Amino acid sequence: MKVLMFGWEFPPHISGGLGTACYGLTRGMTSFSDMDILFVIPKAFGDEDKNTIGLIGANNVYIRVHDVRIAGFLKKMQQIEVGVHLLPYVDPETYEKYILNSVQGENSFITSDFEGQLQFTGGYGQNLMQEISNYALIGAAIATQHDFDVIHAHDWLCYPAGIAAKYVSGKPLVIHVHATDFDRSGGNVNPVVYNIEKQGMDAADRIITVSNLTRNIVIEKYGIAPEKVVTVYNAVEPVEAGESVKAPARGDFDEKIVTFLGRITMQKGPEYFIEAANLVLKKMSNVRFVMAGSGDMMNMMIRRAARLGICDRFNFTGFLKGDDVYRMFGLSDVYVMPSVSEPFGISPLEAMQSNVPVIISRQSGVAEILKNAVKVDFWDTQAMADAIYGILNYPALHHVFSKQGKNEVDNLKWETSARHVRDVYYSVI
Repeated sequence: MKVLMFGWEFPPHISGGLGTACYGLTRGMTSFSDMDILFVIPKAFGDEDKNTIGLIGANNVYIRVHDVRIAGFLKKMQQIEVGVHLLPYVDPETYEKYILNSVQGENSFITSDFEGQLQFTGGYGQNLMQEISNYALIGAAIATQHDFDVIHAHDWLCYPAGIAAKYVSGKPLVIHVHATDFDRSGGNVNPVVYNIEKQGMDAADRIITVSNLTRNIVIEKYGIAPEKVVTVYNAVEPVEAGESVKAPARGDFDEKIVTFLGRITMQKGPEYFIEAANLVLKKMSNVRFVMAGSGDMMNMMIRRAARLGICDRFNFTGFLKGDDVYRMFGLSDVYVMPSVSEPFGISPLEAMQSNVPVIISRQSGVAEILKNAVKVDFWDTQAMADAIYGILNYPALHHVFSKQGKNEVDNLKWETSARHVRDVYYSVI
């Protein structure tokens, strides 16, 4: 089976869990001899792993726009305004550039004949809507140039490209919902993003969600028939024992370390981590809290820690990726994910893989499958603080969660997720 797959990012150039999930899933797909994946991203940098899949950068595709026929589709897209702050998965540098260079007015999509290659940044900057539209043009062009059986589009940024490919090829479309704007916005939904998400869901022959939490949102908030939506849980890429998972030497440093690692945005609940830390520090002093990540709430969190008088117990590292993530986990005694609305959450799996006990919010998709993790409501900072204190002060408790968590996560394989996705493909062709 040949699959035309659209994503927005691919390792090593990632900003969050979307690229990690796409990489893991495509790697899992390669374990099946009947799977042939052609993965498309807006911009190929040249250093992506192409050993197991075909990978195309939309920036390298030569097109003739007048040969593309998508009746009514791009005309509808022209009504989208870009004078809004769209922040799907951004690092602080991208966010700052975006906010400081805001754009007003309507976006001008390509409507006249064009021949050549379109340029993409491959990021989430001020021209995001323009790039989504251009990506749809490339999607249609690629669909006329390649042979495939099914289309798979990851998240809202890629839905227009998937729809365009379906319209010109007539092949079935599967969309993969890694998050919705209800998760990212805390319920204050951006109508532009919502409309794109709704278009993708309506056009799709089948919808894959990363958790039942997300599946319920798709059904209830977007009015999608339940039989059309299937949950396929994420997994974690196996890491061989080596330098990337060994704890760096602490030397004489004897403080306990509690880590938050993720985007510092409303969705991830960083303020609840700060409040829980304050409660823990009232009971013990030999503990340090690390907020590893970046986002629009970072300065607000620094100010909050300062007002509470606990800045000397906090470290803000900025965005971490690659081996630096595992080095951070190697130093950590506890990992906390207090997300307000988390469609899945791969980072707790990475922490458990590094023998770190984890505390996660019940409002996360990963809470549906993990047994060896402490689960609390994101807003219950007292329960969160109690869990942190208990794991730090009772070695037997730490040992059980560390050992059993590692065993559990080692059995969560991308091959299993890929098998379920493969079944979805066969159900629509």
